[in-house]
This record gives sequence, structure tokens and C-alpha cells, in this order.
Amino acid sequence: MKKLVLAIAFIGMGSFAMAQQAPQDKKINREEMKQKMQQKEQERVAEMQKELNLNQSQIAQIKGLHDKRKAEMKNNFEKNKEQRQARMEQMKAKRQQMDNDMKKILSPEQYDKWQAGKKAKMEERRAMMKEKGFKGDRKMRHGLKPAPQAQVN
Repeated sequence: MKKLVLAIAFIGMGSFAMAQQAPQDKKINREEMKQKMQQKEQERVAEMQKELNLNQSQIAQIKGLHDKRKAEMKNNFEKNKEQRQARMEQMKAKRQQMDNDMKKILSPEQYDKWQAGKKAKMEERRAMMKEKGFKGDRKMRHGLKPAPQAQVN
């Protein structure tokens, strides 16, 4: 019995300690992502310079254009933040209403089974998204690579 209580206490303390570290990890990940994005941008400009034989004036203009575009995107992101939050709240309310309606229709056992199925599908989707490389390390290609040619039968 003592071992069980001690094991539960250690697990509880461990999870509490892990929960305390999360905000710091997010901060580190943001800095890391910012550095990666800057590096990717430099690589893209260098690739364009090499492929298109750009001079220094053109490179400066392209960098200026990228900076302007980034500023516009950031501005639009901030401007649309309230609309996004309102849509998210609306979707959350609809999900809750669906949940309440299903609770009225289904028996408690059926409802629990339905909830478990929903949760399993969500985990499956998360795993698939993680496998494909979404959430975090998104693989975006911005370059002057030729488009793949369609095969003719």
C-alpha cells in the first residue's frame, strides 16, 4: 500500500514539474522557429540569386519586398485576430450544442462509447498530422523549381 501511495505521489509531482516547464519550452521553440525562418529566407534569396543571376540592387529590392510583405501579413494577422477568435468561440459553442444534443439522444453507455470513438479519431488525426510534418515543422516550398510534368499514357 505504501508503495502505491509513493508511486502516485511521484507521478503527481513529476507531472506537476513537467507542467511548469511548458511555457519556457514554448518560448524556446518560438525563438528556434524564428531563427529557422530567417535562415530559410536567406537560403531562398541565395537560391534565387544563383538561379536568376541577380545583382546586388535586385537582391536588396527583393529583400525589401519580402520585408514589406511580411509586415503586411503581420498587420492582417493582428487585424483578423478578433474575427478568428469569434469564429473559434462560435465553433466551440456549436460543438458543445452537438454534444448536449447527443447526450439527450443516446443512453449513458452509448454516449460514453461515442465520446471514446470521437477521442480515438482525434488522436488518430493528430498522429497522422504529426507524421506528415504539420504542427511545428511545416514544409513549405518557395523556390523556382520546375513544376512536375504530367505523364502521358
